[in-house]
Amino acid sequence: MKLMDSRELTLRGIILGALITVVFTAANVYLGLKIGLTFGSSIPATIISMAVLRLMGGGTMLENNMVQTQASAAGTLSCVFAALPGLIMVGYWHEFPYFVSLLLTLAGGMTGVIFTIPLRRALVKNSDLPYPEGTACAEILRASSPEGDAESLRSLTKGSLISAAVALATSGLRLLSDGVSAATSFGASVFRLDISFSLALLGTGYLVGIGGGIAMLLGVLMGWGVMVPILGHLNPAADPMAAATGLWIHKVRFIGAGTIAVAAIWTLLALAKPVAIGLKESLSVKHRASQDESDLDLAPRTLIGLSIGLALILSGLFTQFLWPAIPHGASLVTLVVLGLGACFGLGFLVASACGYMAGIIGSSSSPISGVGIIAIIAISVTLWGLESGGVLSPDQRPTVIAFGLFVLSAITASAAVSNDNLQDLKTGQLVGASPWKQEVALLIGCAVGAVVIPWVLQTLYQAYGFVGAMPRADMDPTRALAAPQPALMAAIATGILSHNLDWLMLEIGAVIGIVLVIADILLKRRNLALPPLAVGMGIYLPANVSVTIAIGAGLGWLLRKSPKEQGTMIASGFIVGESLVGVAVAALVGATGSTETLALPIPDMVRSGLGWAVFLGIMIWFGRSVRRPTA
Repeated sequence: MKLMDSRELTLRGIILGALITVVFTAANVYLGLKIGLTFGSSIPATIISMAVLRLMGGGTMLENNMVQTQASAAGTLSCVFAALPGLIMVGYWHEFPYFVSLLLTLAGGMTGVIFTIPLRRALVKNSDLPYPEGTACAEILRASSPEGDAESLRSLTKGSLISAAVALATSGLRLLSDGVSAATSFGASVFRLDISFSLALLGTGYLVGIGGGIAMLLGVLMGWGVMVPILGHLNPAADPMAAATGLWIHKVRFIGAGTIAVAAIWTLLALAKPVAIGLKESLSVKHRASQDESDLDLAPRTLIGLSIGLALILSGLFTQFLWPAIPHGASLVTLVVLGLGACFGLGFLVASACGYMAGIIGSSSSPISGVGIIAIIAISVTLWGLESGGVLSPDQRPTVIAFGLFVLSAITASAAVSNDNLQDLKTGQLVGASPWKQEVALLIGCAVGAVVIPWVLQTLYQAYGFVGAMPRADMDPTRALAAPQPALMAAIATGILSHNLDWLMLEIGAVIGIVLVIADILLKRRNLALPPLAVGMGIYLPANVSVTIAIGAGLGWLLRKSPKEQGTMIASGFIVGESLVGVAVAALVGATGSTETLALPIPDMVRSGLGWAVFLGIMIWFGRSVRRPTA
C-alpha cells in the first residue's frame, strides 16, 4: 500500500545516487582486480541514502529505495572487471580506450535492465525465491520509515551493530580469524572442510532456507569429500596438502561450472513458460492499460526503442573493433551478427541463470564468474567453428580471441546487472515501489557507472599494472593487481581457439548435472527437492561460503517454530553490518594500498580461538533472541 508521501524518483535522489555510485564503483573495481571479490552495494547505499536524506529534511521510504536501486546497479556494473582487462592480458589492447569501454559497459548494463523486465514477473512477482539481500533491504527501509515497527528496528540495529563489530575485528583489526579449515590426507588424497565466520553468510543462509542450504552443503561434500581426493590420488604430488587447493581451482571448479551449465539450462527450461508470459505482458499495450501502478513496467514502445538503440550501439562497437583486422565482407558481417546474437540470446540466458541464482543465495554470493566461464566457452567454441569452417583464417586468431573477450565483457555487464536488479525489484515489490520507476533508476545507474568504470580501470592499470601485463617496464611487479577472473577468461578463450583446453572436467560436471536433474525430478514426486543449481554452486564456490550458508539455513530450520519476523530482522542486520564495514575497509585499502593497515599483531592460534568463540556465541545469542517472545 502506498504511503501518503509517495515521492519516488526525485532529482535530489538521482544526484545522491550518482554520488554514491562513483564511490562504490571505484571500490568494487579495485577490490575485484586485487582479490577477485566485490561487496554488495544495495544495503550500504540504502543506509547512506537514509542518513543523507534525513539531513536534507527527510525522504520517503520509496525515495530511499530509488537511490539504492540506482547506486546498486552501477556498483554491480563494475563486474566488467571480470572480462574487459583480458583484452590487455592477451596483448590486444595496451590501454582502456575511454569511449569504447564506456559504450560497451553502458550497452551491456542496459541490456541487463531490459532482460530483467520479463524476468521480474517470472522470478520475482510469481516466484517464492527468497532473494536474501533484497528482503534485507526491504526490512531496512520498512523498519526505518515513520510507520516502521520499533521492535523490528531494534532487532535490525542489534544485528547490524554486532555484525559490524565482528567484521571490523576480523577484516580490519585482524583480531578474530575469518574462519577455520580442517584437513586430513590419506596417501595422496586430501579431505578438507572450511567454515567462514562471516555473519553476513550466516544471515544469508537463514533467509535462504533449509533446501538450498542442504543442496549447497552436498556440493561441498562432493567437491572436497570426493572430487579433490580422487584427483589427488590420480595426480600424486610431493606435498598433497599444498596441491589440493590447486586441484580445486584448476579442476574441481570447472566440474562445478559444467554442473551449473546443465542445471542452469534445466532451470531455464522450467522457467520458459513464465518468462514467455512475462515477455508477452511486457510488450502488450493492452495488458499495461489494465495494470495497477505497483505492477507497471517500462512502456512497450520504450522497451522496443531501447532494444533497437542498444543493438545499434553494439553493432557499431563490434564493427569498429573488427574493422582493422577482418576483411570487410562476409567474415565481418558474420562476426558482428554473432556478437549481437551472443549479447541478446546467450546474454538473456546468462542473465536469467544469474537472476535465479541471486534469488537463491543473494547477488553477492552468486557465481557470476562461473556463468562467465560458460559464456566464454560458448562464444569461443562458436568462433572455433567459424575458423574450422573457413570463414576465419588462423592468422586472424589473435583478433578473434580478443573479440570473444570483448563480447564477453558486454555479457558480463548484462548478467551482473540482472543478477543485482532482480534483488532491487524484489525490494521494490516488498515496499510497494513502482517497477517502471525502478527500471528508470536502474538505467540511470548504468549510465553513471559506465562513465566512471573506464577511468577507474585505466587509472588502476597505470598505477599498478596486472600480473603478466605491465604498462611500463620500470614498474614493480610485486604490486601488480592479480585480476584473477580476466586472466582465467583469457586463458579459456586462448585454449579453445588454440585447441589445447582440457574439456574433461567440464564434461564430468555436465554428467553430474544431468544426474542431479534426474534426482530432483524423482524427489519432487515425493514432495522433496534437491535444487541442481544450488548443488553446482556448492561445488563451484569456496567451501567456506557454502558451509556457512548451510549452517545459517540449519539454524533457521531449528528455529522454524519461533517468531519469523525477529529472525528475519536480525539476519538482515547481519548482512547490513558486514556490508557497511566492507565498504569502509575497501575505501581504506584503496587509500593506503594495503590490507594490513589496521592489523594487530595477534598470534594465529589466539585469533582462531577467539573467532570460534565469537561465532558460536553469536549463534547462541541469535537463537535465544529469536525464541524470546516480543513485547
